[in-house]
Amino acid sequence: MIANYGYEDGSGFYYITVDTDICIGCTEYGCTKVCPGNVFAVEMDDYDDFVCTVAEGARKRLRELCSVCKAQNGSGGTERKLPCTAACPGGALRHSW
Repeated sequence: MIANYGYEDGSGFYYITVDTDICIGCTEYGCTKVCPGNVFAVEMDDYDDFVCTVAEGARKRLRELCSVCKAQNGSGGTERKLPCTAACPGGALRHSW
């Protein structure tokens, strides 16, 4: 299942997409460890699997919380990955901006 967390406002669309089918197989949850903004949390989904989510308190603040890494690494394209996407071994995370 594809889960989208975030918001949109007058300045753009700010979403983090998690492919939970890929995330289910992860046992490290590296994204939660490397994120300086504490954006990610591990929660049980509707099917009793533990998956990475965007923490409730971070969902309306992604532009602000992710700006530290985005400023250093650009948009997170293939040439320079963001810490959270680099820490995800299966590639389950994507940023929309």
